[in-house]
Amino acid sequence: MNWDNINQLCDAVRETSFAIHKYHRNGHLEKIYENALVHRLRKQGVKVEQQHPLTVYDEDGTILGEYFADLFVEDRLIVELKAVKATADEHVAQLLGYLKSSRIETGLLINFGAAKLYVKKYLMTQEG
Repeated sequence: MNWDNINQLCDAVRETSFAIHKYHRNGHLEKIYENALVHRLRKQGVKVEQQHPLTVYDEDGTILGEYFADLFVEDRLIVELKAVKATADEHVAQLLGYLKSSRIETGLLINFGAAKLYVKKYLMTQEG
């Protein structure tokens, strides 16, 4: 499938996450959900990289280093996974920081750790 439409790509990740949560429920370590999501997305023909290094830039373009995205999907979507009782402000701040400093526009924060799956999309548009 052609994943040019970021919303369709996000929907595919969201629906796959729901299926994983429905089957495995909460209670596993984050790595189990990460592996399951990678496995199922790849079966659908989606390009997914685990613990993918992304360059962190300063505002003037200077490279400051790198961080490792839980998942980097189709070279355009950062997926930050959690397996916690509830998401917290620092989880959102972490994803927004990743988006801004790596200059990636779209990210998903997914928490498998609660009884109800949590998926939220975040956008970081470039200013100027």
